[in-house]
Amino acid sequence: MRHSRTTARIATTIAIAALPVLSMLAGCSGGDDGGDGGGKDSVRVAQTIGQGEGALSLVTWPGYAENGSSDPRGDWGTPFEERTKCRVNVKYAATTQDIVELMSNPSRRYDGVSAPPEVAGRLIAARQVVPVNPDLIDGHKDLEPRLRGLLRTGGKVMGVPFVWGVNQLMYDPKVVTPAPTSLAAVFDPAESKRYRGRIVMRDTPMTIGDAALYLKSTQRSLKIKDPFELTREQLDAAAALLTRQHADVQTYWRHPSDAVDAFATGDAVLGEVWPYHVDVLTRAGRSVAGATPKEGVTGWADSWMIGARAEHPNCMYQWLNWITSPDIQQQVAEWDGVAPANPRACSRDRLKAGFCTAYHVGDRDYLDRVTFAKTPMRACGDGSDDCTDYTDWMRAWTAALR
Repeated sequence: MRHSRTTARIATTIAIAALPVLSMLAGCSGGDDGGDGGGKDSVRVAQTIGQGEGALSLVTWPGYAENGSSDPRGDWGTPFEERTKCRVNVKYAATTQDIVELMSNPSRRYDGVSAPPEVAGRLIAARQVVPVNPDLIDGHKDLEPRLRGLLRTGGKVMGVPFVWGVNQLMYDPKVVTPAPTSLAAVFDPAESKRYRGRIVMRDTPMTIGDAALYLKSTQRSLKIKDPFELTREQLDAAAALLTRQHADVQTYWRHPSDAVDAFATGDAVLGEVWPYHVDVLTRAGRSVAGATPKEGVTGWADSWMIGARAEHPNCMYQWLNWITSPDIQQQVAEWDGVAPANPRACSRDRLKAGFCTAYHVGDRDYLDRVTFAKTPMRACGDGSDDCTDYTDWMRAWTAALR
């Protein structure tokens, strides 16, 4: 979503080097292309997987396609190359805009991209990706059903879920009492002012969705149905809420280590984080606890998508099979501190039970309370064009933080 998730040096940041900290934050026969876009060079939707072309070109975040070069303990790229003979070339992105620009460059022919939710919709709309044939992915049916439905357009599967997480509250129980039960803890000025200057929030326009989720239940006159489908009036209300909150926030974090450091040093006592933060700080013996607000939580899922100008579609499908398999999902989850899209990564003692519980893997009741993010678009879910798009959200976010 977003920023790099490489957090391999968090242990140094908070002086708990003894803790095993996760480092994070990676030709087909033709068919009807169904208007998949990408111009005349667009590849068609695959019907079979043929012989690998010997190479694979990916755009992704650091930590998502590890080959052991940064740390020998993280390597699922080398075994893939040895098995498939597809040599992997990775272009790492630093921001979401990097991803959009790289995949939109007509002179570059990337085979695949790991797209966060605020990027996936833009790539689909710009016809820079093509549909995926899920029948060619061995474990597709094993992937979390809720995630599989996130990137469906016109009945077509546009992406394969890879990893996911939620935006929950974390607090220091020694300072924040009583324990927060609502998003009001960070969004209601009457409550948040108690911890003024000691609150952390994510530094991304998608945080507007969290404010909208709060307003959905507290200002029903706004008639918010989906916190990621906002009219101008609804967006302005969420932005106004964030503007009022600004004075209470100590850190807007982009890199996960920023939030870890804020809590580890005691500069922060309350805020919006990922399960990763609760997990790593709890294991480090810090005074923190996680809370799921009564309004529910927003979530995110990064998905692999196939580039519209892919030169190596067979190798790309082999990568999709590899990266969604339970054993590789286990490695990615542990390395990046994220929830695997394939719950089977928690079977046969692959991932420890404590990890799977902390990250809510396979917890369908919990997933029912998650509103997963998607790219804000002009087209609303009701068929109208009254909604605001991601450009509007970026402007609103920038203005709220001035």
